[in-house]
Amino acid sequence: MALVITDTNYEELSKDNDLLVIDLWAEWCMPCRALSPIIDELSRQYEGKVAIGKVDVDENPDICAKFGVRNVPTVLFIKKGELADKAVGALPKNALASKIDALI
Repeated sequence: MALVITDTNYEELSKDNDLLVIDLWAEWCMPCRALSPIIDELSRQYEGKVAIGKVDVDENPDICAKFGVRNVPTVLFIKKGELADKAVGALPKNALASKIDALI
């Protein structure tokens, strides 16, 4: 299961993990709902290698502001605390896995 990432725990998670993958989503967003099971699958697939989590944009505006996120779903790839890549839209699992593999 993917981590729950919030404005409160983001900094700690980004420092504690070499690679943090963040799915920014909203309950009302249908493409976000389609992406959610893919994020959960990836979190199981990369368990122990990559931290993968979700941020509810309606409850965590600071993370959205920090990265200038205006559309959901957006997936951020944070490597060693810095934004390394970004994907906007509901990408297929293999496309997200390729981005993760390139950053590991």
